[in-house]
Amino acid sequence: MGKLGFDNDKYLSMQSEHIRERISLFGGKLYLEFGGKLFDDYHASRVLPGFQPDSKIRMLQQLRDDVEIVIAVCANDIEKNKLRGDLGISYDDDCLRLMDAFRALGLYVGSIVVTQYAGQSAADAFLKRLDTLGVKHYCHYPIAGYPSDVAHIVSDEGFGKNDYIETTHSLVVVTAPGPGSGKMATCLSQLYHEHKHGVAAGYAKFETFPIWNLPLKHPVNLAYEAATADLNDVNMIDPFHLEAYGKTTVNYNRDVEIFPVLRAMFEKIQGKCPYQSPTDMGVNMAGNCIIDDEVCREASRLEILRRYYTAQVSFVRGEADECQLRKLELVMQQAGVTPDICPAVAASLQKAEETGKPAGAMVLPDGRVVTGKTSSLLGASASLLLNALKAQGGVSDKLDLISAQVIEPISKLKIESLGHHNPRLHSDEVLIALCISALTNPIAQLAQEQLGSLRGCDAHFSVIISEEDIKLYKRLGIHVTCEPRYEVKKLYHK
Repeated sequence: MGKLGFDNDKYLSMQSEHIRERISLFGGKLYLEFGGKLFDDYHASRVLPGFQPDSKIRMLQQLRDDVEIVIAVCANDIEKNKLRGDLGISYDDDCLRLMDAFRALGLYVGSIVVTQYAGQSAADAFLKRLDTLGVKHYCHYPIAGYPSDVAHIVSDEGFGKNDYIETTHSLVVVTAPGPGSGKMATCLSQLYHEHKHGVAAGYAKFETFPIWNLPLKHPVNLAYEAATADLNDVNMIDPFHLEAYGKTTVNYNRDVEIFPVLRAMFEKIQGKCPYQSPTDMGVNMAGNCIIDDEVCREASRLEILRRYYTAQVSFVRGEADECQLRKLELVMQQAGVTPDICPAVAASLQKAEETGKPAGAMVLPDGRVVTGKTSSLLGASASLLLNALKAQGGVSDKLDLISAQVIEPISKLKIESLGHHNPRLHSDEVLIALCISALTNPIAQLAQEQLGSLRGCDAHFSVIISEEDIKLYKRLGIHVTCEPRYEVKKLYHK
């Protein structure tokens, strides 16, 4: 296990207590807009070593008796069948997945709200589906002039036309399958309706990044810019906070730009705005739980490099534009990031040059670098994985973990029965072969037992490897990057 830069236990305690304080500040009811991923926040765990991917959920579980969850989804996203890039499922299906996941953890999900609803046929189908499933749901509608026409928005013809979401708990967490789902508008609409019902309620925002009390160009905050390069988010000094308190804090452009409008809405709804700045709205305590700044800086620089290589591959695939690459290059320059900070990059390219074929390299937990080359039976990713397991288990590089008698029948099956053109084994296939070999080969069993030790390692390849290999490496917790070129020159790659 690498060095820790973040105290997760302190974070859970401090974060939940701070949210309780914010609830009491508003008389006992708080609408909390939850940004980012509630489950599996691996970005945070990569840039803040020690942060557990399920920390946000564990924090909410500490507040279980007070929490009610509302899931917002935009009708236009349902109509366009928008997919979550990480899961490959539609936003409406993800609402149901999220409900199941929350309930399995003992958290109460009150309802789903369909925002921007204007009679879209796919949204209607989803609402009927929710009826069939017995899921409580509400609709919020497009408001002319949103967000600038405050007088119209905060009126019976604006927020007043939205369904009033009936909630029963003191902390209402508003989350969503992805960005642009209308979480903030849902919270503000509820504040309007609660005020009309004579209920005192407040609003706050929970975003882990950028971390408001770290410097603007701190690598942790720059890593957030790298992660959101496709959204055109930019970290900036919060001018409202600086003016109100004389203190420099960091926020991002969208919150800073919308704050004057939010302030006007608060004044219209409640008579005054409870916040002096976008930073005031936040409840994030992550910056107070960093215990080794240099560890977090180093981890964040590596994450920026990973984001850059990932964007380069996406550009080659036609999934990213040149502006995204230029922005990432600027972030790299600001953070002092070059490919040299990851030894796997140079090692993989050197191995590829020596062999004339695709190759890969991995940095092991103790800093050693192992390589893998393409052979007649194994691809570079499969070869690298086996070599890494050998190194971790202290197995001689000259010993074969899997005999050719096991590999050859699998290759033959792929070609003759499954219609594949490439006989070489992928990473998942070689792991199955390793498991079979481990039944009779103690050395193979020893190597297999090392799989967990590769979590958090960085691997780099001289070409774009297959999606199957990338998914397998990710499941093992290995960070994968590739050079932005394919092994063969053709127009269609799958």
